[in-house]
Amino acid sequence: MTDPVPPKRVFSPAREEAEVASHATSSPQTEHPAYRLAFQDLEFLLREDLRPVRFQLELLKPELVFDEANIASTFVFYGSARIPEPSKADALIEAAATDHQRGIAERLKAKSKYYDEARKLARLASRVEPDTDGNRQFVVCSGGGPSIMEAANRGAADEGQDSIGLNIVLPHEQLPNPYVTPSLSLQFHYFALRKMHFLLRARAVAVFPGGFGTFDECFELLTLIQTGKMKPLPIILFGRDFWNRVVSFDGLVEEGTIAPNDLDLFHIVETAEEAWDYLCEHYAGTDHDLDCVK
Repeated sequence: MTDPVPPKRVFSPAREEAEVASHATSSPQTEHPAYRLAFQDLEFLLREDLRPVRFQLELLKPELVFDEANIASTFVFYGSARIPEPSKADALIEAAATDHQRGIAERLKAKSKYYDEARKLARLASRVEPDTDGNRQFVVCSGGGPSIMEAANRGAADEGQDSIGLNIVLPHEQLPNPYVTPSLSLQFHYFALRKMHFLLRARAVAVFPGGFGTFDECFELLTLIQTGKMKPLPIILFGRDFWNRVVSFDGLVEEGTIAPNDLDLFHIVETAEEAWDYLCEHYAGTDHDLDCVK
């Protein structure tokens, strides 16, 4: 006689119940929205007072996706959605209708080299082997859009590796770039939760020239570390000329609004190789030792 084996569950799975509910016999009662299962009732889920539930769902879904994909850590790439791929930079200049537009196009062309640097850096990150437990480390993660974001996902694809794209719903549709791994392409309604998922698994962040969005993401990260809400991690800014022109970091120190040692929170580089060497040095001798994979 063998010991009885108890069943794994005694209630029907929600998926089963949802299928049964979707085939209910039509009647005034079953056709009314009140009769819908709460988790199948879109009008109910989109109510203003359900916002806390939507927050929870938008926090939870990516967590489950990344856990199931064995993603333990990420290398996050921030940067402009407007910097062209080098091969397409001349087309911007040719399309310029005024001297002002031409000047902007020429400056964007000058920054197109960072598309290639982002792609190279993503390739280096994508060569990091999973740890002994099979967990993937330094998985490339971008905002999922064009330009620098595309370059990051493209670099991972060059190495035959997965990469993450965290897109956001905007008034003018922004489709994920074609290099994002489909199963790791996520869309957000809430900017706050998107930014949270950028950093929950981040173990390094590369910040390329960009605009309001890039500044928002970069300075929030610096603030989190400056205030001790987040442990320090490598923050690598690309483009000395750009950053020195658009932000006077030394001026902030001179004005007394940041401390001199706050300048140690980030490191400015020009190339992917510089960035990778800095990252290898930072993690040497730790659990994230990269053995300077190249």
